[in-house]
Amino acid sequence: MGSAVWLFLLVVSIHIYIVAAETDPDDNSSLRAVMSEWKNVPSNWGRGDPCDDKWVGIGCTGSRVTSINLPNMKLEGGLVGDIFFLSELKELDLSYNKGLRGILPPAIRNLKKLENLILVGCGFSGQIPDTIGSLPQLRILSLNSNAFSGNIPASIGNLSTLNWLDMADNQLEGEIPVSSGSTTPGLDWLIHTKHFHFGLNKLSGPIPPKLFSPDMTLIHV
Repeated sequence: MGSAVWLFLLVVSIHIYIVAAETDPDDNSSLRAVMSEWKNVPSNWGRGDPCDDKWVGIGCTGSRVTSINLPNMKLEGGLVGDIFFLSELKELDLSYNKGLRGILPPAIRNLKKLENLILVGCGFSGQIPDTIGSLPQLRILSLNSNAFSGNIPASIGNLSTLNWLDMADNQLEGEIPVSSGSTTPGLDWLIHTKHFHFGLNKLSGPIPPKLFSPDMTLIHV
């Protein structure tokens, strides 16, 4: 009887492990939609289960997709809507994929748990959406070496956990935004940010003195 009970528990444990390792159905669907839109995805994408079969560049915690790291993979395509349904995503690094083009969609706001957004050296263009300021856990924002244009969104000032801000080598215009009163945000609110990078743009006007304050932890501009 003891052996039978042990065998039953072993089978149950294995079943639970397999179920736990399978990707959340919504995350699975989102990744497969992204796969259908991008060219040159890793060769093991589409084989089996993203988490259980360890698709290249996909990191999971339990059944949820929490990171996409695909730098320098010669990817082509755009940031399609399905990627913004990955509600547990903490890191998105698509750096040095020149074939990734188009805009950074306003739907970026849906990735509420995103901590690192790294799109260095891609082919993205258009305005950076104001919704970029709706990512409460963002620590690293690296959009340098693209073709982003328009003004720097003042809403970035709402990113109270931001440590690194790099927007260098784009086509950004206008002045560096600073706050107005207690309700209109600006980059001077980023008191925990240690790195600002804005060079090689089309910005105008002097650096606002208000950008710096004794409360800031800034160590590199």
